[in-house]
Amino acid sequence: MLGVRCLLRSVRFCSSAPFPRHKPSAKLSVRDALGAQNTSGERIKVQGWIRSVRSQKEVLFLHVNDGSSLESLQIVADSSLDSRELTFGSSVEIQGQLVKSPSKRQNVELKAEKIKIIGNCDAKDSGFVHIHTPIITSNDSEGAGELFQLEPSGKLKVPEENFFNVPAFLTVSGQLHLEVMSGAFTQVFTFGPTFRAENSQSRRHLAEFYMVEAEISFVNSLQDLMQVIEELFKATAMMVLSNCPEDVELCHKFIAPGQKDRLEHMLKNNFLIISYTEAVEILKQASQNFTFTPEWGVNLQTEHEKYLVKHCGNIPVFIINYPLAIKPFYMRDNEDGPQHTVAAVDLLVPGVGELFGGGLREERYHFLEERLARSGLTEVYQWYLDLRRFGSVPHGGFGMGFERYLQCILGVDNIKDVIPFPRFPHSCLL
Repeated sequence: MLGVRCLLRSVRFCSSAPFPRHKPSAKLSVRDALGAQNTSGERIKVQGWIRSVRSQKEVLFLHVNDGSSLESLQIVADSSLDSRELTFGSSVEIQGQLVKSPSKRQNVELKAEKIKIIGNCDAKDSGFVHIHTPIITSNDSEGAGELFQLEPSGKLKVPEENFFNVPAFLTVSGQLHLEVMSGAFTQVFTFGPTFRAENSQSRRHLAEFYMVEAEISFVNSLQDLMQVIEELFKATAMMVLSNCPEDVELCHKFIAPGQKDRLEHMLKNNFLIISYTEAVEILKQASQNFTFTPEWGVNLQTEHEKYLVKHCGNIPVFIINYPLAIKPFYMRDNEDGPQHTVAAVDLLVPGVGELFGGGLREERYHFLEERLARSGLTEVYQWYLDLRRFGSVPHGGFGMGFERYLQCILGVDNIKDVIPFPRFPHSCLL
């Protein structure tokens, strides 16, 4: 979860060496700086996030990116600069001279005269505690019923009995376990395998896949949650691009020509936000003929999701406030009748559709009690209801399918091509 929830602290200034007053520096994006023709010492200013730090005896090298380019701009500073706060993920503003680089790896570099640290980021401690949630579980956190049930094989099987005394399944999500732990550690996450017994042969479904999931206490709005999601997507993408450039370039060159520009477009723009109701109206007015007719109160299909992303200019788009009837019992009631909605959010991305799914959790005891009673789940989830009786706080969380994330940044069309041993209906090799 590096790069997520970096806390903005007091603005600090660092100067590599005293320098005389000059005319105001021209502000350039990293993309424009890399493409600059004038490298005779023009003074410029760039703003962005540090992607790497390398300190030598007489010189300090930084690589800074602002999302406008997949390449980072190399910054050269005096080694006397206090670099302890110049860490991966920190946001900075740098002024200096743009000069021709002696290295063959880049055409230009910025000789820093002044570095202003806007926001620190301790990449080793982003505030999230890693929780190893169980793979064997007795609950269905998605409420969809698409579960793999576990039973002992051979001689271990006892007729008429459950090994655990209750039905047990392979997990579909670690969310409910994370909610328990968020009551102690505030911000928690897990990264592990999840399983869905969905009989689908589509290019974006697997029976076994990996999920990054997080739960955060004291979250009061979807806006707060969406900020974390957007930061996670962008920071992680930039880290992959920084640390694995050859691998990414190989995919972009031979598998998905044009994906480099599409990814750059995603990273440099703010993600958009529309409501579910607005999304349905957009789909109803579309000239495209859909296999599934868009209607309010029905789940969006993949064809709908991809159309909405294109409609929004191929920029990732958050869809918020879904109908209560199509979301799980734990989503927070918006109390907004007559079109009753809950505080749920999905992030749709180009080429894939839904990548993140999440929302605010219902922390109010009586609301949750009524939802469970209507669904006939009170007995099964009494433990979950009890969490609301003892110091419950507003909280929310999300999950991201890791293989779909790889599809998105690499441009791979089939999800089975981004995992070594894909599991799907009628296929479980090795």
